[in-house]
Amino acid sequence: MRAVLTWRDKAEQCIYDLAFKPDGTQLILAAGNRLLVYDTSDGTLLQPLKGHKDTVYCVAYAKDGKRFASGSADKSIIIWTSKLEGILKYTHNDSIQCVSYNPVTHQLASCSSSDFGLWSPEQKSVSKHKSSSKITCCSWTNDGQYLALGMSNGIISIRNKNGEEKVKIERPGGSLSPIWSICWNPSREEHNDILAVADWGQKLSFYQLSGKQIGKDRPLNFDPCCISYFTKGEYILVGGSDKQVSLFTKDGVRLGTVGEQNSWVWTCRVKPDSNYVVVGCQDGTISFYQLIFSTVHGLYKDRYAYRDSMTDVIVQHLITEQKVRIKCRELVKKIAIYKNRLAIQLPEKILIYELYSDDSADMHYRVKEKIVKKFECNLLVVCADHIILCQEKRLQCLSFSGVKEREWQMESLIRYIKVIGGPAGREGLLVGLKNGQILKIFVDNLFAIVLLKQATAVRCLDMSASRNKLAVVDENDTCLVYDIHTKELLFQEPNANSVAWNTQCEDMLCFSGGGYLNIKASTFPVHQQKLQGFVVGYNGSKIFCLHVFSMSAVEVPQSAPMYQYLDRKMFKEAYQIACLGVTDTDWRELAMEALEGLEFETAKKAFTRVQDLRYLELISSIEERKKRGETNNDLFLADVFSYQGKFHEAAKLYKRSGHESLALDMYTDLCMFEYAKDFLGSGDPKETKMLITKQADWARNINEPKAAVEMYVSAGEHAKAIEISGNHGWVDMLIDIARKLDKAEREPLLMCAHYFKKLDSPGYAAETYLKIGDLKSLVQLYVDTKRWDEAFALGEKHPEFKDDIYVPYAQWLAENDRFEEAQKAFHKAGRQGEAVRVLEQLTHNAVVESRFSDAAYYYWMLSMQCLDMAQADPAQKDVMLEKFHHFQHLAELYHGYQTIHRYTEEPFSFDLPETLFNISKFLLHSLTKATPLGISKVNTLFTLAKQSKALGAYKLARHAYDKLRGLQIPARIQKSIELGTLTIRSKPFHDSEELVPLCYRCSTNNPLLNNLGNVCINCRQPFIFSASSYEVLHLVEFYLEEGITDEEAVALIDLEAPRHKREGKWQEITSNNSQTLKLDETIGSIGDDDPFTAKLSFEQGGSEFVPVVVNRSVLRSMSRRDVLIKRWPPPLQWQYFRSLLPDASITMCPSCFQMFHSEDYELLVLQHACCPYCRRRIDDTGP
Repeated sequence: MRAVLTWRDKAEQCIYDLAFKPDGTQLILAAGNRLLVYDTSDGTLLQPLKGHKDTVYCVAYAKDGKRFASGSADKSIIIWTSKLEGILKYTHNDSIQCVSYNPVTHQLASCSSSDFGLWSPEQKSVSKHKSSSKITCCSWTNDGQYLALGMSNGIISIRNKNGEEKVKIERPGGSLSPIWSICWNPSREEHNDILAVADWGQKLSFYQLSGKQIGKDRPLNFDPCCISYFTKGEYILVGGSDKQVSLFTKDGVRLGTVGEQNSWVWTCRVKPDSNYVVVGCQDGTISFYQLIFSTVHGLYKDRYAYRDSMTDVIVQHLITEQKVRIKCRELVKKIAIYKNRLAIQLPEKILIYELYSDDSADMHYRVKEKIVKKFECNLLVVCADHIILCQEKRLQCLSFSGVKEREWQMESLIRYIKVIGGPAGREGLLVGLKNGQILKIFVDNLFAIVLLKQATAVRCLDMSASRNKLAVVDENDTCLVYDIHTKELLFQEPNANSVAWNTQCEDMLCFSGGGYLNIKASTFPVHQQKLQGFVVGYNGSKIFCLHVFSMSAVEVPQSAPMYQYLDRKMFKEAYQIACLGVTDTDWRELAMEALEGLEFETAKKAFTRVQDLRYLELISSIEERKKRGETNNDLFLADVFSYQGKFHEAAKLYKRSGHESLALDMYTDLCMFEYAKDFLGSGDPKETKMLITKQADWARNINEPKAAVEMYVSAGEHAKAIEISGNHGWVDMLIDIARKLDKAEREPLLMCAHYFKKLDSPGYAAETYLKIGDLKSLVQLYVDTKRWDEAFALGEKHPEFKDDIYVPYAQWLAENDRFEEAQKAFHKAGRQGEAVRVLEQLTHNAVVESRFSDAAYYYWMLSMQCLDMAQADPAQKDVMLEKFHHFQHLAELYHGYQTIHRYTEEPFSFDLPETLFNISKFLLHSLTKATPLGISKVNTLFTLAKQSKALGAYKLARHAYDKLRGLQIPARIQKSIELGTLTIRSKPFHDSEELVPLCYRCSTNNPLLNNLGNVCINCRQPFIFSASSYEVLHLVEFYLEEGITDEEAVALIDLEAPRHKREGKWQEITSNNSQTLKLDETIGSIGDDDPFTAKLSFEQGGSEFVPVVVNRSVLRSMSRRDVLIKRWPPPLQWQYFRSLLPDASITMCPSCFQMFHSEDYELLVLQHACCPYCRRRIDDTGP
């Protein structure tokens, strides 16, 4: 550290205090009864300020720079603005000793001999507080919370902002050691507020805010008058009776003298945020100094040691960035480092440290030796067992114990010295002198070796790794490189201030200067890049650079020198440079250049570095081929070029080496088809077609399908073109392809049709199938697309496809719940079995869902289906006819039960009681055997019981109720049945005669409860019931005499021959239960009015049913309107019925042959627009 005087001035009076404006531009001095304002840059007196009447003792500037205050022996305080105008004045009872501005609130503390006051711009009055002793100095903490007051009785009082005392510090000297100056450390980095105290007991002390002392008192050996911190708190200035200003560390270690004066120093301050110091003296002298802190450091390879805070040494590992701090607690004057040794020179001794271990990354140092002796030297060097002191022309070698072993006297001043290595105790030193001489000195040898002599003074030196070359920077900023052995100047470069050889590469050095870093390899041109500072080391790819006070390791890629070697095809040398550190791109470039130069060994190493397996495989394959005896370098280079993407050069080399096919394969593999075509020229058409196909494959793979389709078509690969078009849904392209194709090309056309179907374009698919004449596929298309009308039209033209059309149609109808249409379709397709199965399923569903009317209809349809099957297949005739009768019977039962179900299950019924009575009676007589699924005997008997009771058939009602007692009754009608069972007992035990059914054949009154069922108990003639009201109709069935055909019978009936009135003889037959009038038809008697009536005569007593058989004459006598004929299709025979009451009209449905009273039928047809039994539409013609 040295102080340089910048300017000096002298006032007429003693300078008691001074203050800097916070921006450092102005300096305010208290001189006599005036304030002097100086410009800090050149010491110009700007303006004297008059306002006080007596000596000004103190001055202080506010932190915000807006105002400053001065205090005087005239007991007044004046507040001045930054424009040097006085704005306020207030007084104390005694002379003012010190003033200080709060750094945060800008509150002003003013202290006199007996009190102190606190004033702020917001307050009009000054709050004053008494003091027990004279206040000599004051200082605010950084946060502005506390004010420290130093007193003449040796006490320090710490007050809060309100002036209340919080801490009291009593110095051991008391009033014999008055406190003369105090100051808080302004550093923001300190965890605690630290107060520096200087008293006239000639002590420097440090305290915490709590009042606790830090460390011991530091003796000063003079009376201190002022103490001041640097802006960041790292150093302290102390001035006083020793007529000089001393620089201390923040811990109180004296570092040196700033400036010696001729009288006491009353005040000293540091210019804000700088290293400038101003000193004010008793004799009025004002001195302005600049402090220059020189760099003290040492470097060896990747370890850098430098001074920090003047008393500490930091050792930095430049590679790992680790740092270690060594605290010396004294001024560090010199530092030297070498391998595991570190030497530190302090004012009175030299400390030698060593590393704990040999680990290259170890950063732990311990003291090895101490040489307690004061040395004067310009340079310090440490070796394994010695230290070297350099003092101008003299070099001294000392052992670690301090014994001088050797001394060398030089011809000129020593400008540079460096340890260049060697065995322990025999290290070599490189020494550069001002006269241009460069020497090599060995520690164990008295004789210096002159390496060379040059004309200019040496500034910097370095020797190459193999000790063959020497680089020198002279005072003209020129870098000169010599061959040590021949003393020949190899080259020189301008603008250099320092130089360093690469420790890992013999031919590389770097030098810095002019803000640039210069790297030179061999004799190639210099490569430059920007860099501030001095180069002090070069290790591999790292350059160690010292800039101001900091050392940094700069990673410098060795790309430039590597490329310089590559340009000259010096691949091995380029590889060595690359090993020092280049980017991946540079490695790849080196590998490529070596590969093109067929330097496979270097290329392999370089590709291994960048982990490029592809090129490593190429090199391996070329080496294998070389081993097998291949020597064609053109072919090897062609492979290299093709790998590098230089395809045209590769093709030329392939052609030159006679391997055109390889060039063609390369182009096609790379999909460079245009180049391939150019390469082929007008060659083989086969190869051209192959090229187009490959090009199409490529277009397909890179998602250019349209281009691929066009290429495939042009190459004749229709299948692939169709596949791509189909997969992408391009119907237009498929149409074009299909229409261009010949009908003989079935496979591609079938593919087109398949994709047309898939893409919902059945019209084009049909067109394609027609083109190749594939009618079966066309039918299948219509079926698959549900185009039934077109399918039926095709089926009409080609009956052989009928099954292929109607069966899927029926299945489709069935899947869409159109079962009736499905059944008809199956029937139409001749699939009777399926038709029956559909109907059986429909019937079963209807019964399960209690749709008994539908069930009756489906059973009727089933019966007719069975009749058709009996007609179609004679082998099944008997079985089918049996099924026919069974299904007809079930249809009648379910048709009747629908009304009963509606009556019992629904809340309202619109059926007449007589109808319900007749139906329930009919069902009861019909259900003598097993009861069909869904029909409830309970509901039937319940209905019969209720209607019988209502109509007066009490005996039958009682019978029904008795039957119900043996059945399981649902809870909902339980009470109703129990009540009916009880109330029926109050009724007579007989039935109303009006309800008794009459047999129209034998005129017998039948009981309501008939054990024989629905037949007459007398003649066994089956009753014919109305299909709506279920009344017994006045019809008698008759049969034709053998030999009479249906056609003849109809013809005879249609004749309606006129009847002659004849007298007949009536015979009255009286029996127990009935009276019968019978026409006597004895031979010869021709008095019958109606021959048919004569046939109805029947004597009671026979148990067998004897049908009415008529001959031709009887048929001829019948009226057409009295006869109803059920014209069943074969194999059934027609059934004939004669109405015995012609005036009561009966209608028969021509489809199902069910009989109705004409009025009932007409009403039902009007309601339903169809037959209520078979659902034949009224507009249908024929059965």
